[in-house]
Amino acid sequence: MAKTTIGLISDTHGYLDPDLVEIFGSVDHIIHAGDVGKAEIIQKLNELAPTTVVKGNIDGGEMRFYPLEEVVEIRGKRIAVLHIAGSPKSPRKAARELLARERPDAIIVGHSHIPVVGRVRGALWINPGAAGRQGFHHVRTAALLHINDEGEFEMDRIILGPRSRHLDG
Repeated sequence: MAKTTIGLISDTHGYLDPDLVEIFGSVDHIIHAGDVGKAEIIQKLNELAPTTVVKGNIDGGEMRFYPLEEVVEIRGKRIAVLHIAGSPKSPRKAARELLARERPDAIIVGHSHIPVVGRVRGALWINPGAAGRQGFHHVRTAALLHINDEGEFEMDRIILGPRSRHLDG
């Protein structure tokens, strides 16, 4: 069986990078960890691959109906998704409860705009960083999470470029 690839994205804040659309065109599933900004982004991602999304703190309008947390099973791996989760060193109460209740193999989070990979309670913790142009981050990022033939996780970070064209140095 070939490896399964999951596109990880968060904090688009209404902007979907065309390069990311191309990269995610070959993934098996997409996870958006909130702060989508525009519902059209999820529509576009769903055209590329089945997409799991959670509500971020800026998501209003029709996006207010997105769940606050989600658990999806992909190739035998349970993957939890939560927008505001803290960090691996200091997970917030909602993240601790989700991890204890669902016992996922991985948890995908957003909100901080800071790319992070760690482990919490046996789960792989990934914040893909912010893919959008709003926020304090300097570089826009996303990630690819692979489940290899042995059922293990592998990850590639995607660097999309500066947050704004006005950041030249």
